[in-house]
Amino acid sequence: MSTVELTKDNFDEIVSGSEFVLIDFWAEWCGPCKQFGPVFERSSDKHDDLVFAKVDTEAQPELAAAFQIQSIPTLMIVRDNIAVFAQPGALPEAALEDVIGQARGLDMDEVRASVAEAQESEQGQQAQAE
Repeated sequence: MSTVELTKDNFDEIVSGSEFVLIDFWAEWCGPCKQFGPVFERSSDKHDDLVFAKVDTEAQPELAAAFQIQSIPTLMIVRDNIAVFAQPGALPEAALEDVIGQARGLDMDEVRASVAEAQESEQGQQAQAE
């Protein structure tokens, strides 16, 4: 499967409408991004059940800012609308495959429970601070 270009206009539709999305935040001028690009493409060919998407941080600064991208390339994995992985740096192919395997193995019910617990805790701390 070829990669999809994500923009501020199609981001919500693609990410919300997909169970498992790998996002490569990159820029044309970035050397490590150019090294990681072919690795990302080969992986997309192996995993045609997943959505592989790219965000050009130069063309889409709002998306880069929304996800607080400070270093590129950054790989993010979103499962069921929850970011379960985000890491800057160009991953070697074996490491990318390992990360995909780990993300596939996540129990999303546990992840959702953990996110809900963290949000409740944060709300409790904010209430105490007020």
